[in-house]
Amino acid sequence: MNAGPVQRIVIFRALQLGDMLCAVPALRALRRAHPHAHIALIGLPWASSFVDRYAHLLNELIVFPGAVGFPEQEETDAHLPAFQQAMRERRFDLAIQLHGSGGVANDIVKGFGARLNAGFLKPDEGMRAGVFMPWPDELPESARYAALLQRLGIDASDLSLEIPLTVEDERECAALIEACAIDCNRLVLVHPGAQLPSRRWPVERFGEVARELARTGWRIAVTGSPGEAALTAHVTQNGGPNAIDLAGATSLGGLAALVGRARLIVCNDTGLSHVAAAMRTPSVVIASGSDTHRWAPTDHARHRVLADWPACRPCAFRVCPYEHECATNIGVVAVLDAARAQLETTFRKETLIHAHD
Repeated sequence: MNAGPVQRIVIFRALQLGDMLCAVPALRALRRAHPHAHIALIGLPWASSFVDRYAHLLNELIVFPGAVGFPEQEETDAHLPAFQQAMRERRFDLAIQLHGSGGVANDIVKGFGARLNAGFLKPDEGMRAGVFMPWPDELPESARYAALLQRLGIDASDLSLEIPLTVEDERECAALIEACAIDCNRLVLVHPGAQLPSRRWPVERFGEVARELARTGWRIAVTGSPGEAALTAHVTQNGGPNAIDLAGATSLGGLAALVGRARLIVCNDTGLSHVAAAMRTPSVVIASGSDTHRWAPTDHARHRVLADWPACRPCAFRVCPYEHECATNIGVVAVLDAARAQLETTFRKETLIHAHD
């Protein structure tokens, strides 16, 4: 990219946690290329905590007011003209559309009036002024955004995820471990929730997995948001007398620190699977509905992904209108076999490490 000095950058990505974690490699590459630039994120209100955590990559959150076609918020264009005018007044040097495949997202970013725009193009979308590339449908999620940075002349070859932990995160985690008397050497985290019901493996089956792992000596802790308390309660009831219900009990940082100490994560293909990838903790991911090529962790040895592919997949529904075959065709035995294999592999690696010490 050779378009004069870049001092003010704005990135449009108004999405949830898992989506934001997948963009971290691109954000890291952008910061490395422009260490002194002011980089603003246009995102959802919750992302203030994301910007705080990734302060080494981002300087500011600008809350997106919503628009038609963006279901994460109220779908209205009522606030869009004033928002775009405010963005034009900021006189950004570079605006990057990292929200998705193109179309209306590019129109919104164009309205910011930046000196240079960059983004993706849908297959039927004409070329736009700036640095644009066809949506790379064949690439995993994090690699897609890195590819756009490469088009901008920025080295984005490092696709590893990261979640920086603070002293407060570590303290929160340590206090939780002490209060619950958790032996992290035996800790398995089970996460039965997902934002969309169509992405959830049946909670009864999570309960069966928790019960069997507890029966063989593993300590079960069940994680989830406050809104997932009914799911976590069900799994906890099946997870043995020492199972812990942690729904709503941790911050993102505290949870990430606990994930980093656990021996295994069992979860749906949701935000926690990306947390496990970022913390390098082995996982078993039951992927219902989602496009596993796009969203599943790329380290297939550390993260075992179980998926079934009926004709209706990948799924565009919030609630499955059929028989939810993609979820129900994954049995408890398959998940338990994968979990035990992961735990055994981790044990063997640690044994080899200790043997060489």
